[in-house]
Order: sequence, then structure tokens, then C-alpha cells
Amino acid sequence: MTVTGIITAIVIGAILGFVGRLVAPGKQNIPIWLTILVGIIAAFIGTALARLFGVAATNGIDWIEIILQVIVAAIGVTAVAGIYGRRGVRH
Repeated sequence: MTVTGIITAIVIGAILGFVGRLVAPGKQNIPIWLTILVGIIAAFIGTALARLFGVAATNGIDWIEIILQVIVAAIGVTAVAGIYGRRGVRH
């Protein structure tokens, strides 16, 4: 992977993380770096799902792939926020 590829993954991951955070219900108290990490992982998983369903290679913008990535990001942000939020709570 080139430096450009890494920077692109971070930028796309940040965008997907933020959009996933907006779509996810409730408030997510997670740091920015974790939102970006979830977005990067969501991009890879969403692309894999799009390829699995055969909708990754289309003419123009791959809207179905992007929607899958946002859904995965929203699920990931919600899950990570639940786990991250509980780590400091002691009963």
C-alpha cells in the first residue's frame, strides 16, 4: 500500500465514520480517532459485502456499496460506543 493509499483510506474512513455516527441512533461518546478507525474498517467490510452480493463493479458511482459502508459504519459506531462507554463505568 502506498502513502497515497493510506491517506485515502484515512480520509474515506473519517467520512464514513462521521456519516455512520450521524446515522446511528443516540449519542456516541467516542473519540475522533476511534470514529475514523471504525470508518476505515467499515469501508473494507462494506466493500467486501458489495463484492459478495455482486454490486461492487457498476458504471459510475457505486451507490449500493456506499450505502453498505455507511450501514456497517453506523453499526460499528453504535457497537464501539457501547463498549467504549462501559469501560470506565464501575458498579
